[in-house]
Amino acid sequence: MTRDRYFDLLRTAAIARVVAYHMFPAAWLSFAFPAMGVMFGLGGSLMAASLDRSDGAPDRVVAGRLRRLLPAVWAFGALLVPAMLWHGWPHRPHWPELLLWLLPLAEPPGTEWALPATEVLWYLVTYLWLVLLSPVLLWAYRRWPLRTAVLPLVVLVVVAGLGHSDVLTDLATYATCWIVGFAHRDGALRRIPLPWFAALAAACLAAGAGWALAHGLDAPLAVALYSLGFVLPLLRAAPPMGWLARARPLDRLVSLANARAVTIYLWHNPAIAACFVVGDALHVWALGDLGYALVAVALTVGAVAALGWIETGPRRVGASR
Repeated sequence: MTRDRYFDLLRTAAIARVVAYHMFPAAWLSFAFPAMGVMFGLGGSLMAASLDRSDGAPDRVVAGRLRRLLPAVWAFGALLVPAMLWHGWPHRPHWPELLLWLLPLAEPPGTEWALPATEVLWYLVTYLWLVLLSPVLLWAYRRWPLRTAVLPLVVLVVVAGLGHSDVLTDLATYATCWIVGFAHRDGALRRIPLPWFAALAAACLAAGAGWALAHGLDAPLAVALYSLGFVLPLLRAAPPMGWLARARPLDRLVSLANARAVTIYLWHNPAIAACFVVGDALHVWALGDLGYALVAVALTVGAVAALGWIETGPRRVGASR
């Protein structure tokens, strides 16, 4: 199957936005481009396509996704856990908790010192759960599409009322974007009349923005609704992408970013944390924030060059799925 270059470009933009936000944490970036919702929407569409091609063997699809995700996490933990032990781990967890570094069904334990590295792991935990649940979610969606898409939002409201649960809250926040990815793959989004579709997307955006104003920018329901309203038109669009192949440097960058997406996601935040120390040693302060950003990019590129092969093995960058 040839790659969907529109999806590849969207994922690259989402990764770039995540890196930019962690380097320059301005709240408006999350509203200008809600990158996490976009990545989960893309992931749901691609997962549905893979399950449809699996000839009744969804376990092979799930295993394939785990082979892409887990080795990169293991390499990350193999370097980070010894570093945390060396630096000092005041409240070291019991060894069963450390197993979460092997199968991150919840956020793996870490230290305050390593927080810049570990604070991004919630995304991989949520992605892992959605991959594991996808065969059941896709089955449910194709029988009760509307109820299945709305269910995560209901769960989100219930969880908020009962108390805090990080894993379930994150899962419910982004599951609707994932399920909308199923709808994209089935062509359901394009079957909705455009006026109704535009009204739905606008209503989700308005509801998300309104809830954010009332309850805070990071309120889960606000994030869920706003992300949904943003993702809907992106998934319905199907722009021609022939121009990308003619823009060869950008085309190559998009291919590389998609082939090493997990590695970039895992290592960009440690690179940002280290860029200030390295930047000061190189006197990049003379260039202001731009100098430190360039150092962070260089450190991320170094991590990708050294460890990116773990994510996809020797497969050629840009190869078909």
